[in-house]
Amino acid sequence: MKRAISIILILLILVSITAFAAYRQGDRGEKVKQIQTRLKRWGYYSGNIDGIYGKKTTEAVKYFQRTNGLTVDGICGKETFAALGLSEGSNQSGSNDFYLLARMIAAEARGEPYVGQVAVGAVILNRVEHPSFPNSISGVIYQPGAFSAIGDGQWAKTPVTDSARKAAQDALNGWDPTGGAIYYYNPAKTTSTWIYSRPVVTTIGAHVFAK
Repeated sequence: MKRAISIILILLILVSITAFAAYRQGDRGEKVKQIQTRLKRWGYYSGNIDGIYGKKTTEAVKYFQRTNGLTVDGICGKETFAALGLSEGSNQSGSNDFYLLARMIAAEARGEPYVGQVAVGAVILNRVEHPSFPNSISGVIYQPGAFSAIGDGQWAKTPVTDSARKAAQDALNGWDPTGGAIYYYNPAKTTSTWIYSRPVVTTIGAHVFAK
């Protein structure tokens, strides 16, 4: 009995050690610098990259959370940290990219055929490689005004399905049904007139894909 209790206590200690450490006002360090850098790059933060989680950083985190459908508390917890495309361990960036891509596919391509889901993921990856867009998956996804699912709250509300996860993996593995498109739109929903000036590559489901 005592041995079982000891094992449980050890496991609880290990869990507490490996649990994610949230970042909040008053914290300092390299991780805070990374948070500030991402927020500043995307226009949410205008202060110095000093590694000090002060009032400006807190307000910037709230702005980011509010804009992207996250819990608005000014604390950079696990969900906000992942949404920024950051990770606690250096070996976790790939899994964060996968999560962000799958989540965006679920939000933007819900109701689309499977190939259309892969196509949305491919457009995001094509933007990462294109000089006119941010050079990371998180940067592309969180570029202000880039995707309607973030603006209308679907990003936070839509569950990540197995289909979206599989589509994200296929896109990351190199499948591009769009032939290099960097834009897509639904003609029945878009209010942009500019998008119609882009050369159309293909149509998949309800989305038109363009360069």
